[in-house]
Amino acid sequence: MKKTVVLGASTNPTRYSYLVTNRLNELGHEVIPFGIKQGKIGELEIVNEWKSFKEVDTVTLYLNPALQKGYYDRILALKPNRIIFNPGTENVELISLAKEQGIEVEIACSLVMLSTGEY
Repeated sequence: MKKTVVLGASTNPTRYSYLVTNRLNELGHEVIPFGIKQGKIGELEIVNEWKSFKEVDTVTLYLNPALQKGYYDRILALKPNRIIFNPGTENVELISLAKEQGIEVEIACSLVMLSTGEY
């Protein structure tokens, strides 16, 4: 199972970050929903304070590129195996920084990847 940080987690059940957090959890992945608002996604508490999360396999992004800028150093410091840029989060600058550090980059939809077994 792949430990995943969902960056841009929301308590709104119609948001993709909410749906992917639930789906990852249902499939047995360790998931860390990170967002600015307090609340829960199912049984998981949204983390509001950035920590040095250990052994992260995947960061899946649900923040627009302008908001991502404040997280570049934190995301890269996690040394994830990959970063998934979901639709609307594509960011040439962060993609380049990730690739320079040997981090795999996927421009894809995490929900689709989970449903097709590509996750």
